[in-house]
Amino acid sequence: MAFEYYLRSGQKLLRCGYTTGSCAALAAAGATRLLLVGTPPATLALVTPKGVRVEVAPAFCRMEGEAAVCAVTKDGGDDADATSGLQVVATVRRTPAGITLEGGAGVGRVTKPGLDQPVGAAAINHVPRQMIVAQAQNACDAAGYAGGVAITISIPGGEAVARRTFNPVLGVEGGLSVLGTSGIVEPMSEQAIVDTIALAQRQAAATGATRLLLTPGNYGTDFLRETGMDGWGIPVVKCSNFVGEALDIAAATHFAQVVLVGHIGKLVKLAGGVMNTHSRYADCRTELLCAHAAVCGGGQALCRALLAAPTTDACLALLDEAHLRGAVLQSLLGAIQTHLERRVAGAYQVGAVLFSNQYGPLGQTETAKEILAQWQQK
Repeated sequence: MAFEYYLRSGQKLLRCGYTTGSCAALAAAGATRLLLVGTPPATLALVTPKGVRVEVAPAFCRMEGEAAVCAVTKDGGDDADATSGLQVVATVRRTPAGITLEGGAGVGRVTKPGLDQPVGAAAINHVPRQMIVAQAQNACDAAGYAGGVAITISIPGGEAVARRTFNPVLGVEGGLSVLGTSGIVEPMSEQAIVDTIALAQRQAAATGATRLLLTPGNYGTDFLRETGMDGWGIPVVKCSNFVGEALDIAAATHFAQVVLVGHIGKLVKLAGGVMNTHSRYADCRTELLCAHAAVCGGGQALCRALLAAPTTDACLALLDEAHLRGAVLQSLLGAIQTHLERRVAGAYQVGAVLFSNQYGPLGQTETAKEILAQWQQK
């Protein structure tokens, strides 16, 4: 049976899915019921923490010796990821008392601090743990069973699939994580990206770091490597287009110094106070370059050419012809610094570094120069 729950994105309706945590909880309910009652359920249902009811047919539910085993197939909806189509399996055995939960094959182990679970634990986050235990307890209560059960969650094929995810980087080895705070997978969820940024920052802070390098993506990490900045021992966190969110998270995580390093095509937008750099929110690159060029003495012809330029690199070429590149970049960097400081509101020292793939390093805000000078001395 298809899961029919939709969210609107623009003019489209996108079908939601359900998380690995929901799958594990449903499978635990099915296996516990079979173990205690002796009949496999035709369907399994629960109400997620988001308040949405999920009802599915198990992929299988059977006895294997003295254990009951039930599988639920992960459905990512229209936001299908690497885990969609995998089976999440619960194996349940009787015990004298209580409900215990462990991770089996295909479920990763936490190897770094700062994650939802402690180092050494199975990578089953706390909300899925609560859901799994609650569903097993409901099945015990319905069967009038006063004893205990031991639950093992496994994901066949999870170890291989995990190699294609961020898990090894984040500190989860040997398999996938059982995730989900709402129980529902929302297509194109920006919150999932922000949550990943927050997790990466928490992990950096858990190592004792008080300094942080933020960069939107691969161009930034390549620049850090080429300039040797990635060898300074400062944690590097990618923030995608969510610059403002990443800065807010850094304040909540209590970093003392943060330097944002990015391509001018992204970070020039900060000069206008735009803190989400995705083009659908704002694409004011040439307008900002034009405005600052005008302030620095650029004429009407230059401003028209800048507004018509297809890329920021093309804008830089025009500024070079007008002998205004240095002045315009300094003006832009000053505006960027102003908006960064306004966003962080004194929570920590912040600065920015601009570069271009074609032109290389373009400049640093004054505060970035101070911070980087300190970092180089340590």
